[in-house]
Amino acid sequence: MEYSTLGRSGLRISRLCLGAMTFGAGTGIWGEIAGLDRAQATRLVAMAVERGINLIDTADVYSQGHSEAVVGQALADLGLDESRMLVATKVRLRTGVGHNDVGLGRSHIVRSVETSLRRLGRDHIDLFQLHDRDALVPLEETLRALDDLVTQGKVRHIGVCNFSAGDLERAQGITSRTHWARVVSNQVHYALTSRDVEHEIAPVAKANDVALLVWSPLAGGYLSGKYTQGVGEGETGRRTRLNFPPIDPSTADPIVHVLRDIATELSAAPAQVALAWILGRSEVGSVIVGARTADQLAANLDAQQIALSEAQTERLNQASQPRVPYPYWMQQFHDKDRIEA
Repeated sequence: MEYSTLGRSGLRISRLCLGAMTFGAGTGIWGEIAGLDRAQATRLVAMAVERGINLIDTADVYSQGHSEAVVGQALADLGLDESRMLVATKVRLRTGVGHNDVGLGRSHIVRSVETSLRRLGRDHIDLFQLHDRDALVPLEETLRALDDLVTQGKVRHIGVCNFSAGDLERAQGITSRTHWARVVSNQVHYALTSRDVEHEIAPVAKANDVALLVWSPLAGGYLSGKYTQGVGEGETGRRTRLNFPPIDPSTADPIVHVLRDIATELSAAPAQVALAWILGRSEVGSVIVGARTADQLAANLDAQQIALSEAQTERLNQASQPRVPYPYWMQQFHDKDRIEA
Protein backbone atom coordinates (compact mmCIF):
# COMPACT_ATOMS: atom_id res chain seq x y z
CA MET A 1 0.00 0.00 0.00
CA GLU A 2 1.19 3.49 -0.83
CA TYR A 3 0.49 6.45 1.46
CA SER A 4 0.11 10.19 0.99
CA THR A 5 -0.05 13.23 3.25
CA LEU A 6 -3.53 14.63 3.84
CA GLY A 7 -3.17 18.13 2.45
CA ARG A 8 -1.40 20.62 4.69
CA SER A 9 -1.44 18.36 7.73
CA GLY A 10 0.81 15.80 9.34
CA LEU A 11 -1.61 12.93 8.75
CA ARG A 12 -0.51 10.07 6.49
CA ILE A 13 -3.33 8.16 4.81
CA SER A 14 -3.46 5.14 2.53
CA ARG A 15 -3.97 5.78 -1.20
CA LEU A 16 -7.01 3.54 -0.97
CA CYS A 17 -9.66 4.24 1.68
CA LEU A 18 -12.44 1.88 2.76
CA GLY A 19 -15.90 3.30 2.17
CA ALA A 20 -18.57 2.28 4.69
CA MET A 21 -21.68 3.33 2.77
CA THR A 22 -22.67 -0.34 2.48
CA PHE A 23 -22.49 -0.86 6.26
CA GLY A 24 -25.70 -1.11 8.29
CA ALA A 25 -29.32 -1.35 7.23
CA GLY A 26 -31.38 1.72 6.42
CA THR A 27 -34.54 2.79 4.65
CA GLY A 28 -35.11 4.76 1.48
CA ILE A 29 -32.01 5.13 -0.69
CA TRP A 30 -29.99 3.23 1.92
CA GLY A 31 -32.13 0.18 1.31
CA GLU A 32 -30.64 0.11 -2.19
CA ILE A 33 -27.05 0.80 -1.16
CA ALA A 34 -26.40 -0.70 2.28
CA GLY A 35 -27.22 -3.92 4.12
CA LEU A 36 -24.00 -5.32 5.60
CA ASP A 37 -24.32 -6.41 9.22
CA ARG A 38 -21.69 -6.26 11.96
CA ALA A 39 -20.05 -9.59 11.09
CA GLN A 40 -19.91 -8.88 7.35
CA ALA A 41 -18.53 -5.39 7.87
CA THR A 42 -15.94 -6.65 10.34
CA ARG A 43 -14.61 -9.10 7.75
CA LEU A 44 -14.18 -6.29 5.22
CA VAL A 45 -12.45 -4.02 7.74
CA ALA A 46 -10.09 -6.83 8.72
CA MET A 47 -9.17 -7.42 5.07
CA ALA A 48 -8.65 -3.70 4.50
CA VAL A 49 -6.30 -3.39 7.49
CA GLU A 50 -4.38 -6.48 6.42
CA ARG A 51 -3.83 -4.90 3.00
CA GLY A 52 -2.58 -1.61 4.49
CA ILE A 53 -5.66 0.63 4.50
CA ASN A 54 -5.64 2.99 7.48
CA LEU A 55 -8.68 5.20 6.76
CA ILE A 56 -12.39 4.34 6.76
CA ASP A 57 -14.99 6.82 5.50
CA THR A 58 -18.60 7.02 6.71
CA ALA A 59 -21.25 9.68 7.42
CA ASP A 60 -23.89 10.46 9.99
CA VAL A 61 -26.66 9.94 7.41
CA TYR A 62 -25.53 6.62 5.95
CA SER A 63 -28.32 4.17 6.78
CA GLN A 64 -29.73 6.73 9.21
CA GLY A 65 -26.62 6.46 11.40
CA HIS A 66 -26.32 2.67 11.36
CA SER A 67 -23.17 2.85 9.23
CA GLU A 68 -21.31 4.78 11.93
CA ALA A 69 -22.54 2.35 14.57
CA VAL A 70 -21.38 -0.68 12.58
CA VAL A 71 -18.01 0.98 11.91
CA GLY A 72 -17.58 1.49 15.65
CA GLN A 73 -18.57 -2.11 16.38
CA ALA A 74 -16.18 -3.49 13.75
CA LEU A 75 -13.26 -1.41 15.03
CA ALA A 76 -13.98 -2.55 18.59
CA ASP A 77 -14.28 -6.20 17.57
CA LEU A 78 -10.89 -6.02 15.83
CA GLY A 79 -9.23 -3.94 18.55
CA LEU A 80 -8.30 -1.19 16.09
CA ASP A 81 -7.35 2.17 17.59
CA GLU A 82 -6.38 5.33 15.69
CA SER A 83 -2.83 4.08 15.21
CA ARG A 84 -4.19 1.38 12.88
CA MET A 85 -7.44 2.80 11.49
CA LEU A 86 -8.39 6.44 11.14
CA VAL A 87 -12.06 7.41 10.90
CA ALA A 88 -13.60 10.03 8.64
CA THR A 89 -17.26 11.01 8.92
CA LYS A 90 -19.49 13.86 7.78
CA VAL A 91 -22.16 16.40 8.72
CA ARG A 92 -24.64 18.48 6.70
CA LEU A 93 -27.53 16.31 5.51
CA ARG A 94 -30.81 15.86 7.36
CA THR A 95 -30.67 13.62 10.44
CA GLY A 96 -34.10 14.37 11.95
CA VAL A 97 -37.40 16.17 11.44
CA GLY A 98 -36.50 19.35 13.34
CA HIS A 99 -35.63 22.66 11.70
CA ASN A 100 -32.08 22.42 13.05
CA ASP A 101 -31.56 18.74 12.27
CA VAL A 102 -29.91 19.65 8.97
CA GLY A 103 -27.27 21.99 7.66
CA LEU A 104 -24.06 23.54 8.88
CA GLY A 105 -25.22 25.76 11.69
CA ARG A 106 -23.33 25.49 14.98
CA SER A 107 -26.22 23.68 16.70
CA HIS A 108 -26.41 20.84 14.16
CA ILE A 109 -22.64 20.51 13.85
CA VAL A 110 -22.02 20.18 17.59
CA ARG A 111 -24.93 17.78 18.07
CA SER A 112 -23.81 15.69 15.09
CA VAL A 113 -20.26 15.36 16.44
CA GLU A 114 -21.47 14.18 19.83
CA THR A 115 -23.81 11.64 18.23
CA SER A 116 -21.13 10.38 15.82
CA LEU A 117 -18.61 9.95 18.65
CA ARG A 118 -21.10 7.84 20.62
CA ARG A 119 -21.80 5.63 17.62
CA LEU A 120 -18.14 5.23 16.72
CA GLY A 121 -17.09 4.56 20.31
CA ARG A 122 -14.16 6.96 20.10
CA ASP A 123 -13.22 10.20 21.81
CA HIS A 124 -12.35 12.02 18.58
CA ILE A 125 -12.93 12.03 14.81
CA ASP A 126 -9.76 11.99 12.72
CA LEU A 127 -11.28 13.72 9.67
CA PHE A 128 -14.58 15.57 10.11
CA GLN A 129 -16.03 16.59 6.75
CA LEU A 130 -18.75 18.97 5.62
CA HIS A 131 -20.92 16.78 3.36
CA ASP A 132 -21.62 19.79 1.14
CA ARG A 133 -21.99 23.55 1.43
CA ASP A 134 -25.01 25.10 3.16
CA ALA A 135 -26.57 28.00 1.28
CA LEU A 136 -28.44 29.22 4.39
CA VAL A 137 -25.61 29.39 6.93
CA PRO A 138 -22.71 31.87 6.84
CA LEU A 139 -19.51 29.98 6.17
CA GLU A 140 -17.86 31.89 9.04
CA GLU A 141 -20.28 30.32 11.54
CA THR A 142 -19.55 26.84 10.20
CA LEU A 143 -15.78 27.22 10.21
CA ARG A 144 -15.73 28.79 13.69
CA ALA A 145 -17.72 25.83 15.05
CA LEU A 146 -15.26 23.42 13.44
CA ASP A 147 -12.29 25.32 14.87
CA ASP A 148 -13.83 25.05 18.34
CA LEU A 149 -14.17 21.29 17.91
CA VAL A 150 -10.50 21.01 16.92
CA THR A 151 -9.50 23.09 19.95
CA GLN A 152 -11.61 20.84 22.20
CA GLY A 153 -9.88 17.74 20.78
CA LYS A 154 -13.08 16.18 19.48
CA VAL A 155 -11.94 16.60 15.88
CA ARG A 156 -8.39 16.28 14.57
CA HIS A 157 -8.70 17.59 10.99
CA ILE A 158 -11.31 19.39 8.90
CA GLY A 159 -12.38 18.35 5.41
CA VAL A 160 -15.15 19.20 2.97
CA CYS A 161 -17.05 17.30 0.29
CA ASN A 162 -18.45 18.42 -3.05
CA PHE A 163 -17.06 21.95 -2.68
CA SER A 164 -16.64 23.96 -5.84
CA ALA A 165 -13.40 25.81 -6.48
CA GLY A 166 -15.10 29.02 -5.35
CA ASP A 167 -16.38 27.39 -2.14
CA LEU A 168 -12.89 26.14 -1.40
CA GLU A 169 -11.28 29.52 -2.02
CA ARG A 170 -13.77 31.20 0.31
CA ALA A 171 -13.08 28.67 3.06
CA GLN A 172 -9.33 29.07 2.68
CA GLY A 173 -9.65 32.85 2.74
CA ILE A 174 -11.62 32.82 5.99
CA THR A 175 -9.34 30.39 7.80
CA SER A 176 -6.21 32.20 6.64
CA ARG A 177 -7.55 35.52 7.93
CA THR A 178 -8.82 34.17 11.25
CA HIS A 179 -6.14 31.51 11.84
CA TRP A 180 -8.87 28.92 12.44
CA ALA A 181 -8.32 25.25 11.59
CA ARG A 182 -7.70 24.86 7.87
CA VAL A 183 -9.58 22.66 5.44
CA VAL A 184 -7.14 19.88 4.50
CA SER A 185 -9.24 17.84 2.05
CA ASN A 186 -12.09 18.00 -0.46
CA GLN A 187 -13.95 14.78 -1.18
CA VAL A 188 -15.16 14.85 -4.79
CA HIS A 189 -16.68 12.61 -7.42
CA TYR A 190 -13.98 11.79 -9.96
CA ALA A 191 -14.05 8.99 -12.49
CA LEU A 192 -13.41 8.30 -16.14
CA THR A 193 -17.06 9.23 -16.72
CA SER A 194 -16.80 12.46 -14.71
CA ARG A 195 -13.63 14.50 -15.03
CA ASP A 196 -15.11 17.91 -14.25
CA VAL A 197 -12.82 18.43 -11.24
CA GLU A 198 -9.85 18.83 -13.57
CA HIS A 199 -10.98 22.27 -14.77
CA GLU A 200 -11.04 24.27 -11.52
CA ILE A 201 -11.39 22.16 -8.37
CA ALA A 202 -8.12 20.24 -8.72
CA PRO A 203 -5.96 23.31 -9.55
CA VAL A 204 -7.43 25.31 -6.65
CA ALA A 205 -6.95 22.36 -4.29
CA LYS A 206 -3.33 22.05 -5.35
CA ALA A 207 -2.71 25.77 -4.91
CA ASN A 208 -4.08 25.60 -1.36
CA ASP A 209 -2.45 22.29 -0.35
CA VAL A 210 -5.83 20.58 -0.10
CA ALA A 211 -5.93 16.83 -0.74
CA LEU A 212 -8.53 15.37 -3.07
CA LEU A 213 -10.35 12.28 -1.79
CA VAL A 214 -12.34 10.53 -4.49
CA TRP A 215 -15.80 9.06 -4.04
CA SER A 216 -17.45 6.68 -6.51
CA PRO A 217 -14.37 6.17 -8.72
CA LEU A 218 -16.31 3.43 -10.56
CA ALA A 219 -19.34 5.66 -11.16
CA GLY A 220 -21.60 3.60 -8.96
CA GLY A 221 -20.35 0.39 -10.54
CA TYR A 222 -20.95 1.42 -14.15
CA LEU A 223 -17.25 1.19 -14.99
CA SER A 224 -17.30 -2.49 -14.02
CA GLY A 225 -18.85 -3.00 -17.44
CA LYS A 226 -21.85 -4.91 -16.06
CA TYR A 227 -24.39 -2.27 -17.04
CA THR A 228 -23.27 -1.33 -20.54
CA GLN A 229 -26.05 -1.58 -23.09
CA GLY A 230 -26.15 -5.01 -24.66
CA VAL A 231 -24.28 -6.55 -21.72
CA GLY A 232 -26.16 -5.86 -18.50
CA GLU A 233 -29.56 -7.31 -19.34
CA GLY A 234 -30.64 -9.28 -16.31
CA GLU A 235 -28.09 -7.55 -14.06
CA THR A 236 -29.56 -6.94 -10.61
CA GLY A 237 -27.04 -4.50 -9.08
CA ARG A 238 -28.24 -1.31 -7.44
CA ARG A 239 -27.47 0.78 -10.53
CA THR A 240 -30.33 -0.94 -12.34
CA ARG A 241 -32.63 0.72 -9.79
CA LEU A 242 -30.69 3.86 -8.88
CA ASN A 243 -28.90 5.91 -11.53
CA PHE A 244 -26.38 7.54 -9.21
CA PRO A 245 -24.01 9.12 -9.94
CA PRO A 246 -25.96 10.00 -13.10
CA ILE A 247 -24.60 8.27 -16.21
CA ASP A 248 -25.24 9.03 -19.87
CA PRO A 249 -24.69 5.69 -21.66
CA SER A 250 -23.98 7.44 -24.96
CA THR A 251 -20.76 8.89 -23.52
CA ALA A 252 -20.01 6.26 -20.86
CA ASP A 253 -20.28 3.12 -22.97
CA PRO A 254 -17.39 4.00 -25.33
CA ILE A 255 -15.21 4.43 -22.21
CA VAL A 256 -16.26 1.01 -20.93
CA HIS A 257 -15.38 -0.55 -24.30
CA VAL A 258 -11.81 0.81 -23.99
CA LEU A 259 -11.66 -0.39 -20.39
CA ARG A 260 -12.62 -3.89 -21.50
CA ASP A 261 -9.97 -3.96 -24.22
CA ILE A 262 -7.22 -2.84 -21.85
CA ALA A 263 -8.45 -5.22 -19.15
CA THR A 264 -8.10 -8.09 -21.61
CA GLU A 265 -4.55 -6.99 -22.43
CA LEU A 266 -3.65 -6.95 -18.72
CA SER A 267 -5.65 -10.04 -17.64
CA ALA A 268 -7.56 -7.78 -15.28
CA ALA A 269 -11.14 -6.62 -14.75
CA PRO A 270 -12.46 -3.34 -16.23
CA ALA A 271 -13.09 -1.98 -12.72
CA GLN A 272 -9.48 -2.61 -11.77
CA VAL A 273 -8.26 -0.73 -14.83
CA ALA A 274 -10.54 2.20 -13.99
CA LEU A 275 -9.14 2.30 -10.44
CA ALA A 276 -5.58 2.04 -11.71
CA TRP A 277 -6.23 5.03 -13.99
CA ILE A 278 -7.49 7.23 -11.17
CA LEU A 279 -4.74 6.13 -8.79
CA GLY A 280 -2.33 7.36 -11.43
CA ARG A 281 -3.76 10.88 -11.42
CA SER A 282 -1.41 13.29 -9.67
CA GLU A 283 -4.37 15.28 -8.34
CA VAL A 284 -5.62 12.40 -6.20
CA GLY A 285 -4.66 11.83 -2.57
CA SER A 286 -6.81 8.81 -1.79
CA VAL A 287 -9.52 6.81 -3.54
CA ILE A 288 -12.51 5.52 -1.58
CA VAL A 289 -13.50 1.97 -2.49
CA GLY A 290 -16.55 0.20 -1.15
CA ALA A 291 -17.73 -3.36 -1.45
CA ARG A 292 -20.50 -5.71 -0.46
CA THR A 293 -18.36 -8.85 -0.48
CA ALA A 294 -14.80 -9.85 0.36
CA ASP A 295 -14.20 -10.82 -3.28
CA GLN A 296 -15.24 -7.36 -4.48
CA LEU A 297 -12.99 -5.66 -1.97
CA ALA A 298 -10.04 -7.92 -2.80
CA ALA A 299 -10.45 -7.16 -6.50
CA ASN A 300 -10.56 -3.42 -5.83
CA LEU A 301 -7.45 -3.58 -3.66
CA ASP A 302 -5.60 -5.55 -6.33
CA ALA A 303 -5.97 -2.56 -8.66
CA GLN A 304 -2.88 -1.11 -6.94
CA GLN A 305 -0.78 -3.76 -8.65
CA ILE A 306 -1.89 -2.80 -12.16
CA ALA A 307 0.61 -0.71 -14.12
CA LEU A 308 -0.90 1.04 -17.13
CA SER A 309 1.45 1.85 -19.96
CA GLU A 310 1.62 5.40 -21.31
CA ALA A 311 -0.22 4.23 -24.42
CA GLN A 312 -3.00 2.60 -22.39
CA THR A 313 -3.37 5.67 -20.20
CA GLU A 314 -3.60 7.88 -23.27
CA ARG A 315 -6.32 5.65 -24.77
CA LEU A 316 -8.36 6.07 -21.60
CA ASN A 317 -7.68 9.80 -21.52
CA GLN A 318 -8.88 10.19 -25.09
CA ALA A 319 -11.97 8.02 -24.62
CA SER A 320 -13.00 9.98 -21.53
CA GLN A 321 -11.96 13.46 -22.63
CA PRO A 322 -14.55 15.84 -21.15
CA ARG A 323 -16.12 18.75 -22.98
CA VAL A 324 -14.02 21.81 -22.20
CA PRO A 325 -16.27 24.60 -20.83
CA TYR A 326 -15.76 28.31 -21.34
CA PRO A 327 -13.41 30.07 -20.65
CA TYR A 328 -11.02 27.11 -20.77
CA TRP A 329 -11.44 26.37 -24.47
CA MET A 330 -10.64 30.02 -25.19
CA GLN A 331 -7.62 29.94 -22.89
CA GLN A 332 -6.34 26.76 -24.53
CA PHE A 333 -6.70 28.46 -27.93
CA HIS A 334 -4.62 31.41 -26.76
CA ASP A 335 -2.09 29.23 -24.96
CA LYS A 336 -0.83 27.66 -28.17
CA ASP A 337 2.13 30.02 -28.41
CA ARG A 338 2.79 30.11 -24.66
CA ILE A 339 3.47 26.44 -23.94
CA GLU A 340 7.13 25.59 -23.47
CA ALA A 341 8.48 22.86 -25.70
